[in-house]
Amino acid sequence: MAHLSVILAHPRHGSFNHGIAVTVVHTLETQGHEVRFHDLYQENFDPILQAPELNGEAYLHPGLARHCREIAQAQGIVIVHPNWWGQPPAILKGWVDRVLRPGVAYRFREGDSGDGVPVGLLQAKAAVVFTTSNTPRERELAVFGDPLETLWKNCIFGLCGVPRFFRKNFAVVVTSTPAQRQAWLEEVREMVGIFTPA
Repeated sequence: MAHLSVILAHPRHGSFNHGIAVTVVHTLETQGHEVRFHDLYQENFDPILQAPELNGEAYLHPGLARHCREIAQAQGIVIVHPNWWGQPPAILKGWVDRVLRPGVAYRFREGDSGDGVPVGLLQAKAAVVFTTSNTPRERELAVFGDPLETLWKNCIFGLCGVPRFFRKNFAVVVTSTPAQRQAWLEEVREMVGIFTPA
């Protein structure tokens, strides 16, 4: 049906984040989608953006070029990661820096020196971000204001031209029961149903 990209960023195999990613991939494949899955830690993805890559015409290592090609072709994107200090893990931030690059995820209008509003290039019609945390939702909103929502919705997918955005945070993971986790995974299955037309 659709080409979908699923990106996981959690260092511990067997984590609930891994459980989410496995559920996402299995659900989407069962629905007939072609899924391109990347476990960034398992692949040892290099998050360091080197100066030569800042050039839009820079040579890209084949592995990085593959990531860029896949995300440019994706008709839907799913990201899975924990909330660390109100941010994604560094490996995922580096993936954003290196993969969602000019010419792949956005461009500036002709004659724009880079200080204008970018034009989004991603083909994806929707993006879903699943996050986990050990902070109760009420405290997250009252004290921190949920910076991950702003980051993914406005600063990344909004800028890159993805029109529909959905996010679900699961908390508190550290004290959750097996039954609670199974209920959360059922929510995951339901949410990724947006990629399959009714």
